[in-house]
Amino acid sequence: MSIEWTDTISAAAAALSAAAAGGAWWAARRSAATAETLASIERDRRHEDLTPDIALSFTGRFGNNGSITVHLAGPDSLGDLTSVQLEMVDDDMDHRVLNPTPDFTQADVDAHVWGPFRFVPGVDGADSNGRRTGPMPLKMGKGRPFAVERTRPGHWMEGMAAEGWQDRYTHLPIRVRVTCQRGDEAWVLARELPNPPR
Repeated sequence: MSIEWTDTISAAAAALSAAAAGGAWWAARRSAATAETLASIERDRRHEDLTPDIALSFTGRFGNNGSITVHLAGPDSLGDLTSVQLEMVDDDMDHRVLNPTPDFTQADVDAHVWGPFRFVPGVDGADSNGRRTGPMPLKMGKGRPFAVERTRPGHWMEGMAAEGWQDRYTHLPIRVRVTCQRGDEAWVLARELPNPPR
């Protein structure tokens, strides 16, 4: 009888030990998942806390030309940016081409800047359409100007559409998307500037 009782106790102890090991494994797994979730939340919070404080101003106006100056004002803990790239944002109109021709395609319309200003093509690394600048580093507390000019009608526009081109943008702001990078971290910011009178 004592042998059976010992076997029963040993079996029960083994079962309890296995259950405890399983519970410990499950608790460790939950703990690791919780730790990863908390670490992810902390990374997101830190990334948000480091969002660049970017100020844009319209400066150096000469006729239809001028500059948009980008200034990195903070936060101090961010330090310098590896690169800043500006992109003109189109107006809110639908610019789909319903009847494309060899001289007027959707690609032409998509490349055109539909707003009051564009970057001067070829200056400050701007693309041939003046939509975006090349990436440039920016130091904390410093600013940098980017050359801009008033947009012109598309090569396919004629008559009133061409003549009144800038009139449609008189009261609309200059809309700019700013992409900032520091190492592997990136932020995309939307900014608006008042459209200076012609």
